[in-house]
Amino acid sequence: MAVKILANEIDITAGWVWDNYQAPQAKKVPKELKIHGDTRIDNYFWLNDRENPEVIDYLNAENDYGKEVMKPTEKLQEELYEEMVSRIKKDDESVPYKKKGYWYYTRFIEEGQYPIYCRKKDTMENPEEILMDVNVMAEGHSYYSLGGLSISPDNKYLIFGEDTVSRRIYTLKMKSMETGKLLELNIPGTTGGASWAGDSQTIFYTLKDETTLRSAKIMSYNILTKEEKVRFIEMDDTFNCGVYKSKSEKYIIISSGASITSEYQFIPADRPDDAFTVFQPRIRGLEYSISHFENKWYIMTNWDAQNFKLMETDEVLTGRSNWKEVIGHREDTLLEGIETFRNFMVVEERTNGQNFIRVINQKTNEEHYMEFESETYNCWTSTNVDFDTEILRYGYTSMTTPSSVFDYNMATRENVLLKQQIVLGGYDECLYDSKRMWATARDGKKVPMSVVYRKQVQGQNPGLKKRPTLLYAYGSYGHSLDPYFSSIRLSLLDRGFVYVIAHIRGGEDLGRQWYDDGKLLKKKNTFTDYIDCAEHLIAEEITTTEHLYAQGGSAGGLLMGAVMNMRPDLWNGVIAQVPFVDVVSTMLDDTIPLTTGEYDEWGNPNEEEYYHYIKSYSPYDNIESKDYPNTLITTGLHDSQVQYWEPAKWIAKLREVKTDDNILIMDCNMETGHGGASGRFEALKETAKEFAFIFMLERIEK
Repeated sequence: MAVKILANEIDITAGWVWDNYQAPQAKKVPKELKIHGDTRIDNYFWLNDRENPEVIDYLNAENDYGKEVMKPTEKLQEELYEEMVSRIKKDDESVPYKKKGYWYYTRFIEEGQYPIYCRKKDTMENPEEILMDVNVMAEGHSYYSLGGLSISPDNKYLIFGEDTVSRRIYTLKMKSMETGKLLELNIPGTTGGASWAGDSQTIFYTLKDETTLRSAKIMSYNILTKEEKVRFIEMDDTFNCGVYKSKSEKYIIISSGASITSEYQFIPADRPDDAFTVFQPRIRGLEYSISHFENKWYIMTNWDAQNFKLMETDEVLTGRSNWKEVIGHREDTLLEGIETFRNFMVVEERTNGQNFIRVINQKTNEEHYMEFESETYNCWTSTNVDFDTEILRYGYTSMTTPSSVFDYNMATRENVLLKQQIVLGGYDECLYDSKRMWATARDGKKVPMSVVYRKQVQGQNPGLKKRPTLLYAYGSYGHSLDPYFSSIRLSLLDRGFVYVIAHIRGGEDLGRQWYDDGKLLKKKNTFTDYIDCAEHLIAEEITTTEHLYAQGGSAGGLLMGAVMNMRPDLWNGVIAQVPFVDVVSTMLDDTIPLTTGEYDEWGNPNEEEYYHYIKSYSPYDNIESKDYPNTLITTGLHDSQVQYWEPAKWIAKLREVKTDDNILIMDCNMETGHGGASGRFEALKETAKEFAFIFMLERIEK
């Protein structure tokens, strides 16, 4: 389908013509890449150098071209942005929670891009103390991200991290709680958070490897003596490590983990100089997590339990031989997490693609499941810092219900709504509908989809019938895409779009097997599931190929690239956000951030079997001379997760070999990384551009 923009009109039948502006074409510098007796020629390998002025020039040329192509939509982008912003309560405030005599909460001011972290002593009627005004901290920075806030037990100091580059590399800083002034602490290269020992002098934090950005080293630092110590170095380059304090605040815990293996170490929080004790030595394939409770540990593990089970052990006898079963393994239910209280345990579970909250009385063993009404909802335990309470703080949302915060009395089962997301301008839930649909994959598996739409839109028939449709998915790392409400999404729904989340393999939506069947040598199931979901939507006449759009980001961007190669005819348009598309070359380069830790997800292409399998689906390596759909690609120059050169190489090669005249543009944010713009409003400009792109293709002018 070729597109021509004429003034304010889109002519789908005409050719794509520019009188005075041509798409940039990156120069070709052939580079031979040889391994396993196989040779690849990469003409755009040279783009892998952000210090090369030619590379920057090329990225700027792509940005200029994209702006030119999207110029007829500038007014629409502005309208969409204002529309999205207008729904947001700009002076909003979070529900406070109490910890050690203080009520903590977050608020926004009218025009503030960033949150303000606050607290009040004893009651909410007392004067406010501002912990951190991120708007002030962000002044003078085009990008600003605040790491975790951590207050010392004696309430004298606040540790926080800041990233002003968007590489997810944070510098730790410290603030006096008594004077409100920043102190002389400056620790670069961290993950952004710190945990305090019980002495209110020692902090524990994680350093990143300077080259690979792997979380590789645990440090301690005494703020009084200024003594810095290396406490642990993770030598396995497929593992990352971190450090945190147990909810009971009795222990400092070091976690080490790869995709399928984990290990923990601990010391008493009041003895920060002790040597760490290994909880259970790592065994490849053994995953576990630990929660301290009174004089014992709870362990959630996959030991002989694909969907995980819950064990317990004595506080001192922590090795696996001492573990005793509390909640057994279930073939149809994934155990996702626990929350412990003095008298209750809260268990988060997932069955048949839906999550549940189970409440167990630890004294009587009586249990029940919390009840929810919607067919497509998401619930989760929220901030629960108090052991000695019967109240569970939890969150709830659905495709049509704004995000809500509740307090639930686990003893009486009384449920109190504390706050629901406010949608300004008037939102009527009754005007919208959501449902769960199931597509049949080519191997017979049933793939769930969460669907939301406006029941009736002017100029369209009511219900679901040949509507423009945006199909979103991720499908990697066992990440489940639970249904959720979005006020931003209303800009799609109110213009007649159907929005669909495909819960494809590679996520854990249907349990751990669902994940295992979408990784390594089964990765192609992720792509075929997505295609089969699209074909189901077409077969059910919800949409047509002329009005179907695909969207995914990061590993979901890999999905976009793969399905564009496999079935380019299915999509009128594709939005690929920060896409991981040069899979072979990236996974062969262990100097690139995060590569080695990804072997358990994609496979190690240094092994021949994995090399050939990855090469068979890698989007960049499988571009062919054929027609491709209209495509918008986004990336960030400082992206630490998916390096900018992957989408840059991808668009260069696509433009070289594709045979159509469809739109192909890339938006490279020269100031940000993987997550895009940092401000709450600024980020909406990127969304407005993406929506305008598909509206342009749909001939929607406002």
